[in-house]
Amino acid sequence: MDINYQSYLKVDDLLELQVPLSEGPEHDELLFITIHQVYELWFKQLLHEFDLLQESLESASFSQSNHTLKRVRAILKTLVGQLDILETMTPISFESFRDRLQKASGFQSFQFRKLEFILGRRTRETYKLHDEEMCAELEDCINRRSLYQSLLFGMKKFGHAIPDTRLETGLLEPNAEHDILHPILVKEYREGGHYAGLMELFVDIDEGLQEWRYRHVKMAERTIGTKAGTGGSSGVEYLRRSLFQPIFPDLWAIRSLF
Repeated sequence: MDINYQSYLKVDDLLELQVPLSEGPEHDELLFITIHQVYELWFKQLLHEFDLLQESLESASFSQSNHTLKRVRAILKTLVGQLDILETMTPISFESFRDRLQKASGFQSFQFRKLEFILGRRTRETYKLHDEEMCAELEDCINRRSLYQSLLFGMKKFGHAIPDTRLETGLLEPNAEHDILHPILVKEYREGGHYAGLMELFVDIDEGLQEWRYRHVKMAERTIGTKAGTGGSSGVEYLRRSLFQPIFPDLWAIRSLF
C-alpha cells in the first residue's frame, strides 16, 4: 500500500483519541483533552531527546550535546506557550466538565514523572501514583545516571577532577548543591571551555522548567482558585511547593562566584 500523509501519521487513529465525557459535550472539554494529549506527545519527544543527550554527554560529543540541548530548550518554550491557549478557558467553562475528571490529575502523568527522574528530581513518595510496571521503569531511572550526572561524567572523562561520589547511581534523592564541584565549574567558565556553553544551556532548561511550573500554577489559580485538585491534592497550594526549586542547583550557586 502506498504511504500518504494520512496513513504515515495515522491521522484517522489520532483524531479518534479525543473523547469528551460531558453531556453535549461541553465546548471546552475538547480543548482541555487536546492540550493535555499534546503535552504527553511532547513529553514522549523529550524522553527520546534525553536518551540521545545522555549518550552524547557521556561520550563528550559536544556538537551533538549542544544541538540536542537547544532542541530541548525549544520544546520547553512550546510547552509554556501552550498554556496561553489553555488560559482562554474560563473558570465557568472548566467547571462545566471538571466533575468528569473524577480523580484524574496531571500529577499522575507517568511520562512527566520519568522526565523528573531523569533530570534528577527523585522521590519515593511519587511511586504510589503509578502501577508496578511504571514503578519498575522509575527504578531503572534511579539506577542510571541523571542528566546532570551525565554532564559530570563527560567532564571527568575529558580530564576534569569530578569526584566519583558525584557519579554514584542508585540514589533516591533530588539533585543537591555540592560545594566541592563549584571551583571546577567556575574554572571551566573562566577558561571558556566546551562545557561552559553546555552548562549555560542546562541553566536555560532549568529556567524553562521553572517558568513552565510558574505558568502552570497561575493558570490553575485563575481557573480553580483555592479549590482542591482533582487528584486529591491541595490544588494550587500543592503546585506552589514545586516553584523555584532548581533542578541543577550547582549551576545557580556558582553565579555568585564569578
